Amino acid sequence: MSLTKEEKQEVVEEFGSKDKDTGSTEVQIALLTKRIQQLTEHFKSNNKDHNSRRGLLKLVGQRRKLLKYLQRTDLEKYREILVKLNLRK
Repeated sequence: MSLTKEEKQEVVEEFGSKDKDTGSTEVQIALLTKRIQQLTEHFKSNNKDHNSRRGLLKLVGQRRKLLKYLQRTDLEKYREILVKLNLRK
């Protein structure tokens, strides 16, 4: 149920500076957001899947740390990515 290669490539092309830019903070946040959205949809039909829910919480925490880092280092990119991904802050 993870991201397919094509979905991952689309996200990298949209948020990365180069084709193979998978390590930048913006791309990592976008990939985590995509995965979180998939898990949220999964829980609409599988509400008793507590093991995956723990994984979801870990992903949310990881994304929060990356957003905090981006806010400290580059405030303009931080604001831009919040708008692109429709994240509340």
